[in-house]
Amino acid sequence: MLSLKAEIRDTKTKPEMIRKAGKIPAVFYGKKEKSTPISVSKVDFLKAWREARESSVISLQTPEGAVESLIHEIDFDPVTGSPRHADFYVFEKGHKVKVEVPLEFEGVSPAVKDLGGVLVKVLYALKIEAMPKDLPHNVVIDISPLATFESQILAKDIVLPSGVTLLEHADEVVALVSAPREEKEEESAPIDLSAIEVEKKGKEETPEEGTDKAAEPAPKA
Repeated sequence: MLSLKAEIRDTKTKPEMIRKAGKIPAVFYGKKEKSTPISVSKVDFLKAWREARESSVISLQTPEGAVESLIHEIDFDPVTGSPRHADFYVFEKGHKVKVEVPLEFEGVSPAVKDLGGVLVKVLYALKIEAMPKDLPHNVVIDISPLATFESQILAKDIVLPSGVTLLEHADEVVALVSAPREEKEEESAPIDLSAIEVEKKGKEETPEEGTDKAAEPAPKA
């Protein structure tokens, strides 16, 4: 089980000051656990986050005792991508928890390798239920059964670890292979020479245009 040292946070201290000290403000809470503000080391948190994500149990070591929790939500800075705040959910001991675990695809699909198809990952995470101790870090999907463009991997086809229950719809498509797109060469249309207007040189005189000189009167008899 992963462990993370946490300090009780004074809510009067501005979050900016906590972040400048190399920590991030956080909070843990649960169904039967009051909301408690804490702060954790940014470096240690990132290390735990990369390994645990939302599906592995993290033991928060606080001055008031250890608390087993899951990372529930993280607020990231939209510019730097650095975590600004974290929520930890404390689960009830002896009860199952519902989480989404990431999917990891491995193997070689004959439809991709031999037929030139494109692997389409429909799901990237899987909804499951299990006791905290049985929660897997991720679920591995073998794509070798995808032999044709009609082949599909469904949620019910996934073999889950012992003690883990699938919450996704059994017939939910997880992955498939799509046929490659055929690129058709565009045929160039023949040039219609009759449609080309030939520019005439000079200026045509229109009926409306008169001569620049006025008409001379007829001579008198």
